[in-house]
Amino acid sequence: MKAGIHPETHVVVIKCSCGNELETLSTLEGPVIHVNVCSKCHPIFTGEEKLVDTAGRVETFQRKYAKFFEQQQKQQREREQGQKAQKK
Repeated sequence: MKAGIHPETHVVVIKCSCGNELETLSTLEGPVIHVNVCSKCHPIFTGEEKLVDTAGRVETFQRKYAKFFEQQQKQQREREQGQKAQKK
């Protein structure tokens, strides 16, 4: 290996929101790195389904597009009423 071109590594502790702690090497300085999911709690590793809704993203999406969905439903009802009127 060439000397002087590689970044320095530091021993850090990775702390997950589930409480799991892991010691590793990292180029980031600082004693602790906080993460939201790790191999102990991530659904891919545990086999359990888990909804991770960070900062209410689902609710934010629903609020953002609520008017659009209401308009679509209104148009669908009008189309259905028009088709019923044509059948009579």
